[in-house]
Amino acid sequence: MAKYTDADCRLCRREGCKLFLKGDRCTSPKCAMERRPVVPGQHGAQNTRKKQSEYGMQLREKQKIKRYYGLLEKQFHNMYETADRMKGNTGENLLFLLERRLDNVVYRMGIASSRALSRQIVNHGHITVNGRVVNIPSYIVSEGDVIAIKEGHSDNGLFNELSKMKITTPKWMEFDTKSLTGKINAMPQRDDIDMNFAEYLVVELYSK
Repeated sequence: MAKYTDADCRLCRREGCKLFLKGDRCTSPKCAMERRPVVPGQHGAQNTRKKQSEYGMQLREKQKIKRYYGLLEKQFHNMYETADRMKGNTGENLLFLLERRLDNVVYRMGIASSRALSRQIVNHGHITVNGRVVNIPSYIVSEGDVIAIKEGHSDNGLFNELSKMKITTPKWMEFDTKSLTGKINAMPQRDDIDMNFAEYLVVELYSK
C-alpha cells in the first residue's frame, strides 16, 4: 500500500501552517514552523511573496486538508465523492467524514500523539469498536460506537502513560483513561474542527 515517506515537517512548511503531524514536537521549539517558516526548497523565501491564483488557492487548501488528515490523493478524492453524494453541504460533509475516520478518532481521544501513530495502532489490531477488533484506519465511526483498547493490550508500551494523562476531547466524544474506553456521543459539528479550513475551495476545485 502506498504511503508518504518524506519528511513530515516539509508538509507544514509548504502549507504555511502547523498540521500537527509529529505529535509533541509540533508544540516544542524544535517545530520546523517555529525555526524556518518558509516554503521548502532553494527559493522558498521568494515563493512566499508570490500572489496565488484562484486555482492555486483551491489546490493549497485541498492539500492542506488532505495532509492534515494524512490521506493520499486517491483516498481523499474518494472521500470527497462520498461527501458529494450525501445530503447537505458537501464541504462540511467531507470534513465530518474525515473527523469520523477511526484513525482520527483514536488521535482525538488522546490514545495516540499523532495521526500517523494512530493509524499504526489501528493497523496492528490494538483498537476495538463495539467489542470487535477493527484494523482499518478509514473505518467510519457512528454515534453510539464504543472505542476501546483491545483487552490484554493495555500493557503495551504505547498505552502505559494514558492512565496518568488528563485528556481533553472534542465534545462529540469521550474517553476514560482508567478503563481505556471511549464513546462517540454525537456526530461532529463544524465548530468542533479547530483548524481554519476553507472547505468550499475544495468543492470549487473538484467541481471544475
